[in-house]
Order: sequence, then C-alpha cells, then structure tokens
Amino acid sequence: MQRSYEVMFIVRPDLVEEDVDKLVSTLESHATGAGATVQKAEKMGRRRLAYDVKKFSEGQYVLFTMSADGKAVHELERRLRVTEQVIKFITVRTDEEQQRLEKVRKIRASRVKRAPAEAASTETETPAVNA
Repeated sequence: MQRSYEVMFIVRPDLVEEDVDKLVSTLESHATGAGATVQKAEKMGRRRLAYDVKKFSEGQYVLFTMSADGKAVHELERRLRVTEQVIKFITVRTDEEQQRLEKVRKIRASRVKRAPAEAASTETETPAVNA
C-alpha cells in the first residue's frame, strides 16, 4: 500500500555541493529502485544543529517527499543508516495528517456555504417594525 512520507536527513557540513548532489541522486535512485516514487527532493541548505551530532554543530539538510510502501521506506532507512555522510535522519508518515487537514477543510467549507443561507432565512422570518 502506497503512503505518503517525508524523509529528512542531515549531511555532514564538510561535504562540497557536488558530493551532496551525488549523494541525493544516489539515495533517490535507491528509493525508486525499492519501489518508492520521490515527488520532491529539496536541499534546504546548511543550518546550525540544536546540539552536536557526531561532533558536528552544523549540517546540510535534505528533504525527500515521497510515496512508498513499508518495504521501500525500510530499505531507504537502511541505506541512510550505513551511509557515512549522513549524520542523522527521520522518516515521518504524512498521509494521516493530510487526511485530517482535508476533513477540516470540508467542515470549514460547509460552514461557509451554510452561513449565508442561514442569514438570509433569518432576515425573511423577522418582520420589520416601523416606529
């Protein structure tokens, strides 16, 4: 079953831009080879870390937005774990959040449609009083 995931990983700050591009394309090809479809691979640049990770205080952030099944995510996480350039990663399933947001949007849209109709019906029911 295909689900939506976001995989964010932090790459060592001492890597040059070409090596980061090569790493991103390699991981993207591993993900597609495992059965995932990567919708977007976004390099977010160098940022300061909240705490030292493997003696690094900065890192280069990369975000994959993808659709995959559990086996493909497991394979990508395994690759991230053994890749020396990656110092930290996290995988988050986002399809439940998207479903919740869509439900909230529908509720809000129904309230907006209903509000003008209710206002019009209350105006016709109350007679105007002339003083």
